[in-house]
Amino acid sequence: MSNETNSSAPAAPEAGANTGAAPQGNERPRRGRDSGPGGNRGPRRDNRRKQEEAPSEFIEKVVHVNRCAKTVKGGRRFTFAALVVVGDGKGRVGLGYGKAKEVPDAIKKGTDRSRRALKPVNLRNNTIPHEVLGEFDGGKVLLKPASPGTGLIAGGGVRAVLEAAGVKDVLTKSLGSNNHAAVVKATLDGLSKLRTLEQIKAVRA
Repeated sequence: MSNETNSSAPAAPEAGANTGAAPQGNERPRRGRDSGPGGNRGPRRDNRRKQEEAPSEFIEKVVHVNRCAKTVKGGRRFTFAALVVVGDGKGRVGLGYGKAKEVPDAIKKGTDRSRRALKPVNLRNNTIPHEVLGEFDGGKVLLKPASPGTGLIAGGGVRAVLEAAGVKDVLTKSLGSNNHAAVVKATLDGLSKLRTLEQIKAVRA
């Protein structure tokens, strides 16, 4: 009789088994990685990261950043002016001057103005067609063509302008002022005077 009673009694649940019953007392439900409303989330997407910008077709060169201080009642206020040269490396180059209270904003303004001021330059392969002297204010820059493999023999603002224009072999010499704006504008003046052989023949004909 006792054996029949034991066999008909329900088996006790094993320790640790998940019976699905609600927690009692102060017990809290265990919420694992895969439990709860947000347990099956996919990989986290971080929208705060800046997307990589596509490479620009223009060559941007910051020639000089000037800081200007204005004394006011509360102290001094600083503004920045950036001289930027932009070119496509294929015979077009432009100059821009941007002013702002922060350096990145000044550079951005200068870059935008440079792109709107692009002008064509007459080149012969990787050098210039002939010797030329560019002048602006106190700046004077002498440009001479060079044989292939010579390289860009220039520095400062002259080098920035020639790299942006796409010149790879040239000899240069600054003969005047060392002011950055004067040197850059003198270089642009010299490049604007360049003429190809066909253009010279058309003028003489």
